[in-house]
Amino acid sequence: MNVKPVTPLAEAVETAMVDALRRALPETGRTEPLVRRSDRADYQANGALPLAKQHGRNPRELGEVVAAAIDAPDLIAAAEVSGPGFINIDLTSEAIWRQVAARLDVDRLGIGLPLAGKRIIVDYSGPNVAKEMHVGHLRTTIIGDALARLAEALGATVIRQNHLGDWGTQFGMLIQYLNEHPEAEWHHADDADPTANVAALDRLYREARTVFDSDPDFKDRARARVVALQSGDEDTRKVWRDLVEVSAEAFDAIYERLGVSLTAADLAGESTYNHLLDDVVAELVDAGIAVESEGALCVFFDDITGPDDNPVPLLLRKADGGYGYAATDLAAIRYRIRDLKADQILYVVDARQALHFKQVFATARRAGWLTDEVEAVHVPFGTVLGPDGKPFKTRSGGTVRLMSLLDEAIAKASDVIAKKNADADPDDLAALAAATGIGAVKYADLSNNRIKDYAFDTDRMVSLTGDTGVYLQYAHTRLSSILRKAGAMTASVDPTAPMSKEERALALHLDAYSATLTEAVGEREPHRLCGYLYALARTFTSFYEANPVLKAQTDQARENRLCLVRLAKDTLAHGLGLLGIASPGSM
Repeated sequence: MNVKPVTPLAEAVETAMVDALRRALPETGRTEPLVRRSDRADYQANGALPLAKQHGRNPRELGEVVAAAIDAPDLIAAAEVSGPGFINIDLTSEAIWRQVAARLDVDRLGIGLPLAGKRIIVDYSGPNVAKEMHVGHLRTTIIGDALARLAEALGATVIRQNHLGDWGTQFGMLIQYLNEHPEAEWHHADDADPTANVAALDRLYREARTVFDSDPDFKDRARARVVALQSGDEDTRKVWRDLVEVSAEAFDAIYERLGVSLTAADLAGESTYNHLLDDVVAELVDAGIAVESEGALCVFFDDITGPDDNPVPLLLRKADGGYGYAATDLAAIRYRIRDLKADQILYVVDARQALHFKQVFATARRAGWLTDEVEAVHVPFGTVLGPDGKPFKTRSGGTVRLMSLLDEAIAKASDVIAKKNADADPDDLAALAAATGIGAVKYADLSNNRIKDYAFDTDRMVSLTGDTGVYLQYAHTRLSSILRKAGAMTASVDPTAPMSKEERALALHLDAYSATLTEAVGEREPHRLCGYLYALARTFTSFYEANPVLKAQTDQARENRLCLVRLAKDTLAHGLGLLGIASPGSM
């Protein structure tokens, strides 16, 4: 296996520019000129601009000196000054063709492993046991999974943590209700639909909540059941384990349908940390970090306030002795640092929890658990809205089931795909509709800046035109079709071949792939990868419309263009895979 990374051309240009700066201005301490892609040339550098004032020289004059000092004939064909000292740089065609050949000749498209040796924990999804997953779980699950895949692609060891809501007062309430209503049906044996059990439990939970809120005697019995659960009563624990098991099966069914990489091995619910809570809180008390306030145990902060600018304490233990979820999160972060040896922890949780995580991280730092060697990051995201731009609700005002959203997207995708494949086998059509429908949902979510709200509009999502997952999947099928028609892939790159402007644009865009992945991971923004892939599909279309591939005028042009097609296909498929989206070979 050849996993040697290929240095992107932009980095090679940076190196050439640094060398030129040192030759032109040996007295300068600047060694990193800003090089970027440009509409006027292959790249543009502004290294001369910040130096002009420092050296008391005219920017254009200084730019001319730097441009003249460039000495990289195998890489840079021309360097011209424009505007107030920008340097426009064009590469040699040979250098670009050689780069295409190099990326085709190695595994992983020549992507480096800058995160090798890093242990990154990604906390995402976190549904509640005995409740159906709803639209509110969509973004954390999809964004978290994409970030986990991206980090792995760059060499990190990723530990996924699915922080289930599997503990607390609600379980005493539900278990007590089930105990008092043995006639309640919820444990079905239908393996074909493991979500049916949770749907029934969700309904029974709402019934139990109604009784809990209206019947003081039942409330007392439910609280006694909580005590029994926490103290290890075997009959109560048996029902609780059953609730967790059937819920996990339902969640797995949704994860499998969504194509996310969470498994049962990643489950780490709130109950995971129960045995640590006493010790964690005692450590905070002994350090003087947690103090008693009106019978409760809290952490106070001088620099953290709420919306009203008043101090907001972090509640660890309630006056009745019960622990709050802040204590659980502190136990989790201590465990992830001490036991799992995390270098970075990403909490993919909606933006409304920003204050909570700010307090948790601050407390962990004061306790000495979270040090400068470990990075804890809240990765917030916006809300899923309905097509009308308002909070997404059912017609009756209820929460929208996640499975219902997926059903709707797949049905809409099936209609679109069926129009293009009237004679397709029904089973093949169903599989393709599932791949495109799920891909449409995931891409619509990930292509938006995660911090912004977005409207869930299945008609737009499954469109074959515009910035959609279906459009990218269709682009992949076009690339696959060209290669199928070409037959066995024996083409190789001839670096001496001339290069059209469309070939150049496509090759340079492909070469920017690894840098895009690094940016997407560094900023925790999958939409950067989505934008890159959409631009890749459009750039390929421009290339293909202007440059015949199979009917190229010369064998040399045909082979080089086939190599570009293959690299575009592999890059598009790889990028879609990192988003958790399938790359069908035909549509």
